[in-house]
Parts: sequence; C-alpha cells; structure tokens
Amino acid sequence: MTEKILILDFGSQYTQLIARTVREASVFCEIIPYNKEIVYEPGLKGIILGGSPFSVNEENAPVVDIKAMTEKVPVLGICYGAQLTAKLYDGRVDKSDKREYGRAIFSKLKEDTLLQNISATSQVWMSHADTIIKLPDGFELLGTTESIPVAAFKQNSNGAFPLYGLQFHPEVYHSTEGKTILKNFLVNICKCSQDWTAAHFITETVEKLKTQIGNKKVIMGLSGGVDSTVAATLIHRAIGENLFGIFVDNGVLRKNEFEDVLTIYNKLGLHVIGVDAKKHFYKKLEGKTDPEEKRKAIGGAFIEIFDQEAHKIEGVELLGQGTIYPDVIESLSVHGPSQTIKSHHNVGGLPDTMKLGLVEPLRSLFKDEVRKVGLELGIPHEMLFRHPFPGPGLGIRILGEVTEERVRLLQEADAIYINGLKKHNLYSTIWQAGTILLPVKSVGVMGDERTYEFTVALRAVTSVDGMTADWAHLPYDFLANISNEIINNVKGINRVVYDISSKPPATIEWE
Repeated sequence: MTEKILILDFGSQYTQLIARTVREASVFCEIIPYNKEIVYEPGLKGIILGGSPFSVNEENAPVVDIKAMTEKVPVLGICYGAQLTAKLYDGRVDKSDKREYGRAIFSKLKEDTLLQNISATSQVWMSHADTIIKLPDGFELLGTTESIPVAAFKQNSNGAFPLYGLQFHPEVYHSTEGKTILKNFLVNICKCSQDWTAAHFITETVEKLKTQIGNKKVIMGLSGGVDSTVAATLIHRAIGENLFGIFVDNGVLRKNEFEDVLTIYNKLGLHVIGVDAKKHFYKKLEGKTDPEEKRKAIGGAFIEIFDQEAHKIEGVELLGQGTIYPDVIESLSVHGPSQTIKSHHNVGGLPDTMKLGLVEPLRSLFKDEVRKVGLELGIPHEMLFRHPFPGPGLGIRILGEVTEERVRLLQEADAIYINGLKKHNLYSTIWQAGTILLPVKSVGVMGDERTYEFTVALRAVTSVDGMTADWAHLPYDFLANISNEIINNVKGINRVVYDISSKPPATIEWE
C-alpha cells in the first residue's frame, strides 16, 4: 500500500503549498477538510495540521482531536495547528500586540530530530495574529524568534507518537530551511520511505485502472492539452483499444494544431477520432461579439459534436477526464461544512443524458507532477511544456466577431510570434504568450500604397500559477523583428503593439 501523509485543511492559503513540498520529497500526501473523518489506513504515516484564517480563541474556531491522532501517528502542527495544539493541551494563546507577518529570524535552542541539520539561526516566514504565550505542561521549547517566545516545540514522550508545533510556515519559499524541517518530519519522524515517484505512480495507476475499467469502453474528449493527453495515455496503457478519443477542430485552434496533435496521438498509439467541425463552430459564432456569448457558443457547439460522435461508438460506459488535484481540492469545503470556495464541474458541461461513469487517473496529481508522469510515459516534451491555452481558444483572442478570415489572420500572426519565442530560447522563460487580434484598423504605408488594416497585440507574461502575472520584459530587438515579420508576411495586419499590463489589475487574456 502507498505510504501517505494527511494534511488537515483549516482554510489556509498555504495548504496546497504544504502538499507540494511533501510531494517534492517523494512522499504521497492528501489534503482533507479538518472536519472529515480520518481513516487510519495501514499506509498512513503522519498528519500535518495546517494554518487557518481563524483565531483559536474564536467561538467558531475549527477544532480536531489531536490527542486521538497522536495515539496512531506522528503529528505536526503549523501556525494555527501549533496554536490549536497549545490551547487544547492547556497552554495559553493570546492576540499578538501586532500582527506578525513576513520574514523573521528563527533561533534554534536545542538539537532535536525535527531540527536536524538546521542552522543555529535561519530565516522563516510568519503569518499570524495570535501568539503562543505559554506552552502546556509536558511540552518542550525548541526554538524562538526575536519577536515571539514560542516558534517551535514538541511534546515530551508520553508513550504516544511524536507531537510537534511550528509557529512559522516551513512550506513557504522565504523559510530558507523549511523544506529540510519538513523532510525531517517525513523521513526521520514518520519514517516515510520516499518511494513515491512518477514511475511508481504509473505502475500503481495502470493496475488500478485495469481493475476499475475491466472490459468496459472509455470515451474521452481530447484537446491536445497536457492533462487530457497524459490521462489518455495512462488509460490506454491499461485498456488499449477500448479507449476512444475524440479531438474536435473547433476552428479556433492554433495554426496546424489539429494535424500536429493527431500526429502525436498516432505516435503514442492512441485511437483518436479527429473531427473537422470548423464550419459548424463558425456558424454558431456568427454575429456574436460579447465574450461570454462566444464562450457559450463554443462550449455548446463542442457538446453537440462530442455527443454526436460518442453515439457512434457502441457500448461506451465510462468517460475519461484529465481532472487534476487542484480541481479536486477546490471542490472541497475548506472553511467548514457551510462554505465552498469553488464548485468544480469535472465533466465540463457534458449532457447528463450521457450517463457515463468517470475515470480520472490524474485526480491525485499537481500540474508539475502530471508533466513528470508524461515524460516517464514518453509523451513529447513540446506537448507537455506548452503554455496554457484557453478552452475557447483563439475565439477569445479575436476581439469582436469571430470569422474564418479573422481566425486565419490571427493564426498566421500567432505562429510567427510563438515560433520566434522558441527560436530565440524565450518560450520556456514565459508562463503564457499569445497574440490578440483587435477590432481596430489603422492607416499604414507599404511601398507606395496606403493600407487600412488590422492591429494585433502581443501578450507575454511571467507567473508561477497564473493567479498573478507580470508582463514579460522581452528584448526590444526581438519585438521589433517579430513586428516586421508579421507585418511583412500577414496581409491584413499593418500594426503590432505589445501589452505591458500586469495581473492584477489586467487579466492574462483580453476577454
């Protein structure tokens, strides 16, 4: 059985970051809401209590039975988890004189397994309004900072499993030795064997899929994206020709993408039906200029085409999906039973009449882990590391009405831009890049002729997760060359501008 660490979510913005750090140590972990019952499976090696926007002294503060946990496995409380530990064991937690947020210097007071190979002083990241004023009886102080008396502690041995608390956030980048502390907890205290790798995941998942699916047929809507491609390849490894992929050309893909993606799918041995539905989509988009209307038209047309193609395959019982772990986490109620952050519709709006069971082989993986699995599966690097691309495609990068001619113009200009980024080794330094066709014409001069043609905007941003983004500072010479190449080679465009807005206040896409 796979070894596992459970992370209890009390609503902190850093919870996913704890999970990412644990996974980086090749240890599998799962995030569950604090109020979900814990199942003590044989593979459960430890529990981490995360942070929270609540104060432990609030009437409605989340509470868990930490003592019951320590009778089964080691426990580490981080920030709120540490404060809750102190309070439940009759220590004292009070409001700080001032909110402590940001960098602090941690001083190690004594050697301990949790702090093994940690410097005498190191930078940590604080984010809390409460402070542990007094440790409970039977607990030992391990470290402090210049502003708080209790930064790290443990419960002295009482016959139960080890119980630790950290007032700071070891999972955050600014805690310079935080990953070492977490690794000490995972390896030295929880005795995790660090055997959770991409190869291990593939072997285990393929066996699970064989059991789950058996001889049933699975259908998948493929997009050429990372998640759906990796999910399809895993399912194919398990059931072979019983997987049927459908890849729809919706008329707003990148230049040559339909043919290129089908070629890759063929090389991977996937059975994929390519459907040229461009005319159908263009018809649905006629006269529509509102971004939301265009999105709905593209989404609705996809459902129609997918449903038509699906009914051509007899005996399909299951629907494959590229759902990944952040989608799953966001659908959970992390602030308690009454409040849900985001509802995730993992079937993407497919009609309920299809009545298909779900197969989601990637639902335990983060995006970077999906890419590692993809590399292990032999999926081409250029497909796995492509920039994010919106579901409605170029439909929302053409401001105003989408027509076949405008799509052609944008495809040509965008291909020049993206190929230029790759040629000059800039593509991998950027989170996302794309070209936007503006509903603006301007006067230009080419030779002795006066032109009156469209304008395109080039967009490139740097980001970690897409939640915030800064405009990419591309070299002026590069931008000048791309502008010249577009104007000289794409008849219908005579002006190129570069978008230098960041998110927020702007968004990455224009629509």
